Amino acid sequence: MNGLDDTLDEASEQTAPVWAVFGDLMSGLLGAFVLILVGLLVVQIDLVASLKQEVEKRQMEEQRRMALEKALAIPLASGRVTVNNGRIGISGSVLFAVGSDELRPEGRQLLSSLVQPLVVYLRERDEMLMVSGFTDNTTLLRGAHQRFADNLELSAQRALTVTRALIEEGMPSAQVFAAAFGAEQPVADNADEKGRAQNRRVEMAPVPKASNAKPARDE
Repeated sequence: MNGLDDTLDEASEQTAPVWAVFGDLMSGLLGAFVLILVGLLVVQIDLVASLKQEVEKRQMEEQRRMALEKALAIPLASGRVTVNNGRIGISGSVLFAVGSDELRPEGRQLLSSLVQPLVVYLRERDEMLMVSGFTDNTTLLRGAHQRFADNLELSAQRALTVTRALIEEGMPSAQVFAAAFGAEQPVADNADEKGRAQNRRVEMAPVPKASNAKPARDE
């Protein structure tokens, strides 16, 4: 009988470590599963937060676009002004003759009609207006009567002309500034006259004031 008991005791001693190892293995697997589950939940929460921010951003952009179109309803109805992604576009031919920075009378009249709604729009949002000049890629011929060194200078002078006209028509000078892009950022192919005409343009875009910009975080 004692021999049988000794055999059972030895078997129990050998089985116990096996169960202990199995228990440790199961605990490890359970812990790993929990960590994976927590990681998946964190990723899902981040994705939901990112999606929510993107939806809110798109909603704000849509609201800004609708507000801008509402403010410029009358000029937009005339067909001489467009609004695309928050940028107000005016064909260069409406404002200037080819190669010139002298504002046409009808161009000044159009700018005058934009001032009041833009002033109200900018004041309500505490923003500024960036006036940008663009040209086609046609090389300017140098000569005695050529005033501009290149397309960049021409676009700069046109942007300044429009900016000054807006100020003269009542736009606060602190709310508007000029920028020049020359032949960069075309909206159409410069291969034909139709495309070049589209690229000769002036755009105006509401932008945040520098004082409203969020300060950069310290690295």
